[in-house]
Amino acid sequence: MITTIGFDADDTLWQNETLFRLTQDRFAAHLAPYCATEDVHGRLLAAERRNLGHYGYGVKGFTLSMIETAIEVSSGTVPAPVIAEIMASGREMLSHPIDLLPHAFEAVQAMAQRFQVILITKGDLMDQERKLAQSGLGDLFHGVEIVSEKTAKTYAKIAQKHGALPQGMMMVGNSMKSDVLPMIAAGGFGVHVPHELTWALELADAPQQTSRFAQIKTLAELPYLVDRLTAAHNQ
Repeated sequence: MITTIGFDADDTLWQNETLFRLTQDRFAAHLAPYCATEDVHGRLLAAERRNLGHYGYGVKGFTLSMIETAIEVSSGTVPAPVIAEIMASGREMLSHPIDLLPHAFEAVQAMAQRFQVILITKGDLMDQERKLAQSGLGDLFHGVEIVSEKTAKTYAKIAQKHGALPQGMMMVGNSMKSDVLPMIAAGGFGVHVPHELTWALELADAPQQTSRFAQIKTLAELPYLVDRLTAAHNQ
């Protein structure tokens, strides 16, 4: 029986990856004299993967990875004004207005009237708090958890902290890797809401042969999915 619903934030409730992609394209343009665009993207992704354990998720780590990549592809000759442009891009990302995704407010509001709802997101603490404050969704959540990584252990700890059982918890998000698979591994229910853009490091195959997984096209479908699951449980 579902008692608690967790919502991912970035690219589930509001746009995020679109801003990263725009910044990355601008970054590649700056480095055009040194490296082909597709190679810049590949080198940046490799730097992000390499640096996750050091910088974590979010804009600040992304900015540092861009600087590192610029130095690498230019063999250390990248001009200071280009580094300054990269840093300015990072600051711009950290102050960019929030763009809620369709049905986000309505879905969280509807679930909050029936269940305990918790925002569970990765990333920089200050930036995620800023985005939540600007989103207009903050008052709808019974709890907010900003974590360094989403694992089955993380979800189990969050459930315990909020007086729930992992088996009674549902996680709703756009990342199969972070939102769906570890929630199912913890014993809960994972709902995938695909976004048109997904960071390569968040890609994973859908789980097979489990009744604790569902995919919906938009958050507008979430209340109907929950109604079906509740009806099936009560039969």
